[in-house]
Amino acid sequence: MEATDLLNGRILPTLTKLTIPIVLTAMIQMAYNMTDMLWIGQLGANSVAAIGVAGMFTWLSNGLVMMPRIGGQVKTGHSIGGRNMDDTISYESASFQIAIVFALTFAFSMIVLAPLLVSFFDLHNSYTISSAVIYMRTCCGLCLFNFLNQVITGLFFATGDSQSPFIANSIGLVVNIVLDPLLIFGWGIIPAMDVLGAAVATVLAQLIVTMIFILIILKKHHIIKKIKLWKIYHYSYYTNILKIGFPMALQNMLFSICSMIIARFVAGYGDGAVAAQKIGTQIESISWGMGDGFQAAINSFIAQNYGARQIDRVKKGYRTMMVIAVIWGALCMGVLLGCPADIFRIFLNDQQVLPIGVSYLMIIGYSQIFMICEITTAGAFSGLGNSFPPSFVSIVFTLGRIPLIFILTHFLGLNGIWWAISFSSILKGIVSFAWFEIYKRKQLKA
Repeated sequence: MEATDLLNGRILPTLTKLTIPIVLTAMIQMAYNMTDMLWIGQLGANSVAAIGVAGMFTWLSNGLVMMPRIGGQVKTGHSIGGRNMDDTISYESASFQIAIVFALTFAFSMIVLAPLLVSFFDLHNSYTISSAVIYMRTCCGLCLFNFLNQVITGLFFATGDSQSPFIANSIGLVVNIVLDPLLIFGWGIIPAMDVLGAAVATVLAQLIVTMIFILIILKKHHIIKKIKLWKIYHYSYYTNILKIGFPMALQNMLFSICSMIIARFVAGYGDGAVAAQKIGTQIESISWGMGDGFQAAINSFIAQNYGARQIDRVKKGYRTMMVIAVIWGALCMGVLLGCPADIFRIFLNDQQVLPIGVSYLMIIGYSQIFMICEITTAGAFSGLGNSFPPSFVSIVFTLGRIPLIFILTHFLGLNGIWWAISFSSILKGIVSFAWFEIYKRKQLKA
């Protein structure tokens, strides 16, 4: 589990060695929810809809934790590249402190407000409503472990260690896979817990990942081991982290809120439509989960090399990663357009929901290349310490989905919602790529 040297060596082998574990880690994190969905799907569309609604708030928490994760990862990478170990320790410590405060605040809010927040979606089934509240209070109320795991993962990536997070999260996924059927359906003396079982399995798996991370830090990460959670650092460490992390956190949180509003539109077409969108999103997560891996990898690579002022290496690294991103996006597009029904049936074989899910996957399929390019480019921007451009692009076009839905649903019905999502993703990819090309010509002058 030796850290990858990001400042020396050939670009492609270095990025490959760094990226593969990061991508696999991102896919594992997506697999937590996917595993829940595979088992919950056997309980029916109402249970799927419940997790779909509650899962949006866990998604919201992932947007919040991006502030300390991305800001801490970037500033740690800059400090490592600049050979400043004091700053490295300070930024790592500040990242943990911010994450803990955010996690506790978010958890309390979700426990108290869960019934009110679920009521926003105007669900029609009482079981769906109560299950959504239970799932939200469990996963969001115990989100501290997920917050810590996210920050630790980012700091590991910043040091060039992408293997440790992969190992820790792999073990967590295995635990989740084992616990899901036991807790959802019951076995022996273990009672059937339905949706609550899926939530408990996820939280226990996240707790185990946290414990594994702590063991790894104590054994090999001597710099991270030196963090001091009770020390108050100079305010600049906190503000620098928040300055970089805030735009991307705002982007992701607004994306989550916008998704909730869209889900409210979808709910108008019935709980089956909500279930179809939730499953479709989980399937699509295989695509953008890989994109998140590309984003984290190019972020770490660029952050260290930019900190070391190796500008030519920054440019070559971005070009190499974009080629990989386009290839992956094309592959995902082909799969979603080629066999949407076969993929959807893996999660839910409901003949009333299936046509809705197939339409979703096919329409979203056209945007995959552009979506992957947007996500990867956001990592390159933030690696340079400027997360404003990708966040601005994402916020503008994501919010633009709302008026577009009003227009398209008038002509296309439910499919108008899917087309609004797909078309905005295409625009985000084009604009983000063009903006970075202009930005790097001005900013990256060797």
